[in-house]
Amino acid sequence: MKKIVILALHLSVGGIERVITNVSNLLCENNDVTIISTYKINENPSFEIDDRINIEYLLEDLKPNRKELKDAIKNLNIIEIIKQSFISAKVLYLRKKLMIKAIKKIDADIVISTRAMHNKWLGKYAKKGIIKIAQEHNHHNNNKKYIKKVIRSLKNIDFFMPPSNELSKFYEKLLKNKKTKVIYIPNLIENDSKEISELKEKVILSVGRLERIKGFLDLIEVFKIVNQTYPDWKLKIAGSGSQEEELQQKIYHEKLEKNIELVRRKNKKRIKKIVFRIFCLCYDIIFRIIWISSCGS
Repeated sequence: MKKIVILALHLSVGGIERVITNVSNLLCENNDVTIISTYKINENPSFEIDDRINIEYLLEDLKPNRKELKDAIKNLNIIEIIKQSFISAKVLYLRKKLMIKAIKKIDADIVISTRAMHNKWLGKYAKKGIIKIAQEHNHHNNNKKYIKKVIRSLKNIDFFMPPSNELSKFYEKLLKNKKTKVIYIPNLIENDSKEISELKEKVILSVGRLERIKGFLDLIEVFKIVNQTYPDWKLKIAGSGSQEEELQQKIYHEKLEKNIELVRRKNKKRIKKIVFRIFCLCYDIIFRIIWISSCGS
């Protein structure tokens, strides 16, 4: 049995958090797994975590206050701006200080980082002999500044795991003469149903947070072009977020309300039904355990 530690920013809703949960649940079958999370956003993690997994929170009483600071600036509330700015500075300071302190104390066989900033601290402060793995969860989108940031964060990291085969090949070229070895391992898609899609409906499904970074406005623009050639196809966007109203207005403006539907994330049964009717979620990543375990052998 190996001791594995996973570094997380938080365990609330998000794609990275879903991956952290799935990998942790899988690895705890044969290993001692601990998650070190900077923030405790909610009382309990958003996704179900195995009871055998130990969770350590570094900041239980302080949380990111971006929304509060943004609202204070929007309302020109000087006192609140000063207050929220102070809180923000304190949060950012402790986020770094406490994670570095935790990394220095880690006594494990393997440590998995899930953020670029954690990669940097892990490579610099982890004890010798620990296998250091850095996961990447984003596409660089040809952003040279971001690419350089990722590469710099991998100093002294043993293994780098991009989210796709395409990105693995991309970073492999950039890390050709570096210590870090690039390995592609597909993310786990949890399958809790035996229902298989009959592939009878012409539906495109996109599931995610309705935030600008996810590019749903661009998706609607692309679908508008597709719809001109294939008017019988439909797009369903499932999720929730601050961009929900803007997306709905965009759909009305483009007169695509008959072909594009926003499915609210809170209706989980509705989302599951759509997902299962479009494709069957089945994935085998048992080789994750085999590979990670062999790294420390």
